[in-house]
Amino acid sequence: MSDDVEEPSKSFFIFGRDVAQIPCFRNSFLYGISGGIGVGVLAFLGTSRPHLATHIGFGSFFCGTMVYWMACRYQWSVRRFEQQQLREAMRRQALYEGTTVERDLDIKSA
Repeated sequence: MSDDVEEPSKSFFIFGRDVAQIPCFRNSFLYGISGGIGVGVLAFLGTSRPHLATHIGFGSFFCGTMVYWMACRYQWSVRRFEQQQLREAMRRQALYEGTTVERDLDIKSA
């Protein structure tokens, strides 16, 4: 018998909110960081000016993170809305099953 004690997961909190629970947070920052580093390195190789390359890298990190965040959250909202509609339709289907309302709906949809 081994005493396996699970360590509590270490989370990062910003303004009292666990960022691991925010949809799209992780991917947005990973893509933003990798894009910023890549563009910054390319800017440095092209200009040989570290100060300018740093500014360009940070700007591309910020813009990339914001663009990916907005696109991801929009898709997440669309999926969530569709799931809510489907859940409500399934609830109504179960409610009307075997009644005259279901037959009327079947006639209208055919």
